[in-house]
Amino acid sequence: MADPVISLYGLGRCFGKTIAVDAISLAIDEGEIFGFLGANGAGKTTIIRMFCGLTRPTHGKGAIHGLDIWHDRSQLRSQFGYVAQRFSLYADLTVLENLQFFGGAYRVTGNRLARRIEHLLSELDLAGQQNTKAGSLSGGFKQLLSLSCALIHEPSVLFLDEPTAGLDPTHRRYIWSLIYELSRRGTTIVLATHYMDEADRCTKVGFMQRGQLLTKGSPVALKEHLRGKLLEIEVENVMDAIQILRRLPSVYGIELRDGRLRLQAANPHALLKQWPYTNIRLLGYTWAEPDMEDVFLACSQGYYSGAPATTAPVELNRSPL
Repeated sequence: MADPVISLYGLGRCFGKTIAVDAISLAIDEGEIFGFLGANGAGKTTIIRMFCGLTRPTHGKGAIHGLDIWHDRSQLRSQFGYVAQRFSLYADLTVLENLQFFGGAYRVTGNRLARRIEHLLSELDLAGQQNTKAGSLSGGFKQLLSLSCALIHEPSVLFLDEPTAGLDPTHRRYIWSLIYELSRRGTTIVLATHYMDEADRCTKVGFMQRGQLLTKGSPVALKEHLRGKLLEIEVENVMDAIQILRRLPSVYGIELRDGRLRLQAANPHALLKQWPYTNIRLLGYTWAEPDMEDVFLACSQGYYSGAPATTAPVELNRSPL
């Protein structure tokens, strides 16, 4: 079995007394699309900035292709591309000039640079915008330009921080088509997102909360742990039912979706057999298929029954920091 492209061992970052990332250990293989999912402030951006050598870990260690993410950051910069959460290219330069600048920064020159620019302008639908100043582009085209500059040197690893935040559905689909194609070619992709549908598109997902990695796995495996525990019921007096059912110790979570109550319970079969309240009329029920929102809710509220994220050491090809 090939070594993982990215390995972490107890990686963490503190800002004063605030723990932004809390001792995360994991391994990411070649061609994976690994998504860090979590609310704002969960630590997603901090961990990506540590991957990129922009923020120094305060404890633990990490490696990309066996090179330490902090001590070997100068060597590593030619091996990954990075798209920040906010547009960070040169607004006064044209699309073409930005590509030429970043190509030179990554030491892509001559005929190779010309070929890469031609390819990226075509592949990312930027050919018609090449003489437009970057600051004048729409949000979608700005993100496509950021991706183009991150890919100019053909990196083996790509880090994306909220890659589709604020984009329209057309550009979101376009960027995800590109992510899939890059993964198919063997590029390892790590992204941060708070969109549940994007987490579902990843090959592996790690749920983060307050700097901790709560659980990780494929979307299919994560949802499988909730199968048979989700029940959608139709009742009279919905709002009263929410307050009453929340008090049941066997009901882990409850939310309103499309006029029906969606319950996560330890034993929903028993709940149906012995409906506890005569003053809440049960009109009907269906068994619900879990989605990533259900997994996220279960993780964030502490009642997810799936396998926790491992804290076991991941061996790196280097001495400790």
